[in-house]
Amino acid sequence: MQHLDDATRTELEAAAFRRLLRHLDEHKEVQNIDLMILADFCRNCLSKWLVAAADERGAELDYDAAREHVYGMPYSEWKEKYQQEATPAQMAAFEARQAAKQGQKDG
Repeated sequence: MQHLDDATRTELEAAAFRRLLRHLDEHKEVQNIDLMILADFCRNCLSKWLVAAADERGAELDYDAAREHVYGMPYSEWKEKYQQEATPAQMAAFEARQAAKQGQKDG
């Protein structure tokens, strides 16, 4: 993508991000803990990254507004409708992932 000008690259990156949000919206059955186990990020991470990007550019964006954008609805509503209780297996996998990450940092 180095051959693209900055504006075009930014447009493509933004389009890919919007497509990621649509994909996540179409797959609400994929729980945040599953994303964290497999990819070490979740919808909440995307929200935090949006807030950080806004801060870096001097724009105001609070976390709740960012989460509503990422989730496509207020987080409380999404949580009530779609979030499931993490299973013991999911929690064990998440904890193992976190321990492995810590081991990489320490090593």
